[in-house]
Amino acid sequence: MNNFDIDQDIKTLVTNSELEVAENFKKLDKLAEENQFRVIKAMQECGLSERHFLPATGYGYGDQGREIIEEIFSKIFRTDKSLVRPHISSGTHAIACALYGNLFPGDEIISISGPPYETVKTFINSEKLTGTGTLADLKVSYKEIPLKDNLIDIDKVLKTISDKTKLIYIQRSTGYSWRKAFNLDYLKEIINKIKEKYPNVIIFMDNCYGEFLDIKEPSDIGVDLIAGSLIKNPGGGLAPTGGYVSGRKDLVENSAARLAAPGVAGETGATMTWAKTVLQGLFQAPVVTVNALKSAILTSKAFEKLGYEVCPEPNDNRSDIIQSIKLLDPEKVKVFCRAIQEAAPVDSFVTPEPWDMPGYQDQVIMAAGSFIAGSSIELSADAPIREPYIVYYQGGITYPHGKLGLLLGLQRLKDNNLLYKE
Repeated sequence: MNNFDIDQDIKTLVTNSELEVAENFKKLDKLAEENQFRVIKAMQECGLSERHFLPATGYGYGDQGREIIEEIFSKIFRTDKSLVRPHISSGTHAIACALYGNLFPGDEIISISGPPYETVKTFINSEKLTGTGTLADLKVSYKEIPLKDNLIDIDKVLKTISDKTKLIYIQRSTGYSWRKAFNLDYLKEIINKIKEKYPNVIIFMDNCYGEFLDIKEPSDIGVDLIAGSLIKNPGGGLAPTGGYVSGRKDLVENSAARLAAPGVAGETGATMTWAKTVLQGLFQAPVVTVNALKSAILTSKAFEKLGYEVCPEPNDNRSDIIQSIKLLDPEKVKVFCRAIQEAAPVDSFVTPEPWDMPGYQDQVIMAAGSFIAGSSIELSADAPIREPYIVYYQGGITYPHGKLGLLLGLQRLKDNNLLYKE
């Protein structure tokens, strides 16, 4: 702390917060241990060998590294099949492959967790993009069921599903909303009720930010298909790019056909020298994810002690790595995000500014001085510039880095006479 000129009252606040969440940290260490063992066992059962790290080029037929990565992912997520590729550029891209691959003209998709993340909502039915190939352009209809008291309105869901409904969309994480991420035990009850009445409907989950936060997986609660990004939890801070789709075999194969082409699907796509880095990142992902969780809990406790509303609260069970803080002031959002950038090992000298990001309705400020550009498992903070001015803090490959981000965030708010809630 002495290297960054943190005032004593800020140090004391964070130290006291740390002491108050010590028991939470012990539980997280146990979670990391169990998931670490599970990842190692999957790698051993699949026979991971040094030969799988050899580069593949050209069409990528018989790319051994790619094949074993997908086999290991399926074991970890307990699914029939996985599509894990560097050619998937983001979580949104992975979700797009899953939806475009499995929805056809006349089908209906229903989002039962409120509006999806903004970039996903855009490719589903944005009027601004009419004629560019959105799902709406392809005559896929869309319905959205608002949350009721921040929970899924299951009665309305069951009344809304019809014979036309092909796929139910669930966003596990908070996105840019003010709610806790849905835990798997809660979602199991919801999915059981849907499947009991509509056994053939596809249950899809946006799993971004949720990997390794439980010993269960979405497949254990009846989810048919999941998608996510490798520059979030499962990449462990090492995956340079990529995303995944995992689940029922036919649904994953359809997703692969969308990524490549029908008839080719998942059989091609060279991964070059990508395999070793991705597998090493996956190996350490359970511990990295818990480090991010510890950083989030500490941040939640410190801001709670200052009188701010936080979501989740420090002792809440968590199902994603995101910590939301209701700052109620756009200037506080900017100051905090700039402090997170200042804490970064890369581009610490950069000053984040709100800008018109593609796919977002409002200007967004993003702080992410990361080794992998845009990596959300590395320490970062972002926020749409709109009321009530909530900042979303996530990541931290190491817990000390997450702690430093919090310390500098609090210090810069104090420097600007913005620390305390008015």
